[in-house]
Amino acid sequence: MTDTPAWRALSVETTLEPELPICDPHHHLWLRGPDDRYLLSEVLGDVDCGHNIVSTVFIEFRTQYREDGPEALKRVGETDFVERIAAESASGRHGRTRIAAGIIASADLLAGAEVARTLEAHLAASPRFRGIRHPAAWIADAAVVGMRVAAPEGLLRDAKYRQGYAQLGRYNLVYDAWQLFTQLPDVIDLARAFPDQILVLNHMGGLLGTGQYGERREEYFAAWKKNIAVAASLPNIVCKLGGLGTPRCGLGWSDLPRPPSSQEIAKGSEPWFLYCIEKFGVKRCMFESNFPVDRASFSYHLLWNAFKRLSAGFSPAERAALFHDNATRIYRI
Repeated sequence: MTDTPAWRALSVETTLEPELPICDPHHHLWLRGPDDRYLLSEVLGDVDCGHNIVSTVFIEFRTQYREDGPEALKRVGETDFVERIAAESASGRHGRTRIAAGIIASADLLAGAEVARTLEAHLAASPRFRGIRHPAAWIADAAVVGMRVAAPEGLLRDAKYRQGYAQLGRYNLVYDAWQLFTQLPDVIDLARAFPDQILVLNHMGGLLGTGQYGERREEYFAAWKKNIAVAASLPNIVCKLGGLGTPRCGLGWSDLPRPPSSQEIAKGSEPWFLYCIEKFGVKRCMFESNFPVDRASFSYHLLWNAFKRLSAGFSPAERAALFHDNATRIYRI
C-alpha cells in the first residue's frame, strides 16, 4: 500500500510560489475507527505544507450520520460533525487555514419535495452549509474498474430525484455532481432542465482508465472531450480540476516505487486540465485536492506544486480565479 507517510516522503520539493492564496474546494473528513480517521489534525498535517491554503470546502463522505431520529434527518449528523471541526479550526488555535469554511453535505433527493426538511435541518446545523452532493456514479462493470457504486442506473433522470433537485434553488444551495464520465449526458440534461441551478462537476466528470477504459483510452478520451464541450456550453456548470490520483484513473502513480514529481503530475494531468480550462474558461474552473483519496498517488504539497506548474502560462488574475476566487465565489466563503 503506497498511502503511507514514508512513501510520500520519498518525493520532496521546494514550495513553488508560497504566497499564492488557495481555497481547496474539495476534501473529505471522516471517522470510521481509531485507525481509519481523517479529522482536523490529519487534514492540517496535509494542508500545513508550505502552500498558502487560506480555506477549504468539505465534501460529503457518508460519515457520522445520526443513529436515531427521523430517517430524513440522519444525514444531518455529517453536518453536525463537520461543523464542530470547522468551528474548532475557526477558533484560531490551529493556524490560519479555515478548514471546512464551506460544507457540502448529503440529502436524499429521491425524497422529492420532502427533501426540503433535510435541507432546512442542514442549514440550522451550520452557518457554513452550502449545498449537497448525492453520489450518482453507476457503471455496469464497476467491480472490474475497482469501484463500489450504490446509485441506481439513470438516477439523474429520475422524476422524483429532479423534484428534490428543484428544492436546492429555494435555499440558494449548490449541487456537487459526482458521477462517471460515461454519465455526462445525464448531467448535461439535468443542468439544462434547471438553468438557474449551479452544478459543480466533480473530478472533471469522473474519469476512468482501467480495464476497457485503459485499453481503449483514446476512444474514451474523445467521448469525454465531446461531452465536456457540451457541458461547458451551459453557463450554470462549473468544473473542478482534480481527482486523477485515484487508481481507477489508470495513471499508475500509486504503483510507483516513489511518488511522481510535480513535473510528472503536471505532465500526466495536462490533457484533461487544459482542455477543461479551454472549454469552461478560467472563471468556471477550480483546482481541487480530493484529499485524502488522492493521497494514494502523491502528497498534498506535490499536488499543489503541480497545479502551479500547469497554470504557469496564465495571467495573475486568471490564476487567482483558478486557485481561490472561483471557489470562494461559488461556495460563498
